[in-house]
Amino acid sequence: MTLLDRPPDDVSWIGSMEVFFLFFLGFFTGRLTDAGYFRHLYVAGSLLLCLGVFMASLCSQYWQFLLAQGICIGLGNGLLFTPCMTIAGSYFKKKRSLAFGIISAGSVTGGLVFPSMVRQLLPRIGLPWTLRAIGFIQLGTLIIAGIFLQSHAQPRHSSGPLFNLGTFKKLEYTFYVIGAFMAFWSSFFAYQYIATFSRDILGLSYPSSLDLILILGGAGGPGRVIPGYFGDKVGPVNLYLFCTLVTGVITFCWAAVHTVSGMYAWTVFYGITIGGVQSLFPAGLLSLADDPKEQGTRIGMACTVVSFATLTGAPICGAIIRTQGGEYIGAQVFASLSLVTASIFLFLARWIRLRDLGYGAFAAVRL
Repeated sequence: MTLLDRPPDDVSWIGSMEVFFLFFLGFFTGRLTDAGYFRHLYVAGSLLLCLGVFMASLCSQYWQFLLAQGICIGLGNGLLFTPCMTIAGSYFKKKRSLAFGIISAGSVTGGLVFPSMVRQLLPRIGLPWTLRAIGFIQLGTLIIAGIFLQSHAQPRHSSGPLFNLGTFKKLEYTFYVIGAFMAFWSSFFAYQYIATFSRDILGLSYPSSLDLILILGGAGGPGRVIPGYFGDKVGPVNLYLFCTLVTGVITFCWAAVHTVSGMYAWTVFYGITIGGVQSLFPAGLLSLADDPKEQGTRIGMACTVVSFATLTGAPICGAIIRTQGGEYIGAQVFASLSLVTASIFLFLARWIRLRDLGYGAFAAVRL
């Protein structure tokens, strides 16, 4: 923000667009993955991702970062995310939630390594070469992953729409997607604003505020794996509902944090629960899918809907903060209510699914 001389809500559009494209391309990449084009998507996504990082190292203006990081990297992530999640899901049935938890925990490694690299390298070699160092690491890891990743399910070569609106006639799927939209509407608020909150409200220094981001990312590791393990025991939809509701309550508690020690404690609890919200999302979708050959399409359509939540969530919170003169209470309440509302729609999705199976709304059924 200092480099770009822009308010936080303007800068948040860069990160929001990046996450938006990660999810938005799901309707396109999911269908192509089902059709057997995973390898093509992986190569194209890897090239765009690395290109965006290296181009960002040459940027100095806001619009340049928006193009390189927000759009180019976002498109690369979008070509990688849904196909990789679909391929991984095709290998597991009994312990699928745990598998997704472990896979998503890989993002925790990046969430720890890359901010640490920025903190250590930025004062020494400057922003351009810091970004290039990150880009070379991403290039190497993408090559290694590309060697081992391969499709397990038989491709579905029959023609069909990229976005099958008929799927939304199944109310359990529709309510689940709405619930995921509301959950992701506020999921990235803390990631983008926890550092500025700690500096503006608590008076932390810039290096100390980055420590909170590292803690948030580190807590997300067990927050993804542990819910994944228990998701296989009690059902991913059941646990996704629980994690969403608990995260909503914890987000509301953020408004009561007024000390540095309290901020550190809150960050740990939030990191654990939000990790479950993010990692259980695809596992819950697949538990509602009847045809394994449509897994990519179902995940992709849901990701496309969710993408609009990730695009607008953080900027909306930023606009609320600006209209309140730098106070965060309004944005914190908005994020909390969004998550609580998500849990209501997830409960409706669970209830309809159980009703179709012949159970009551509060039946103790693994789903």
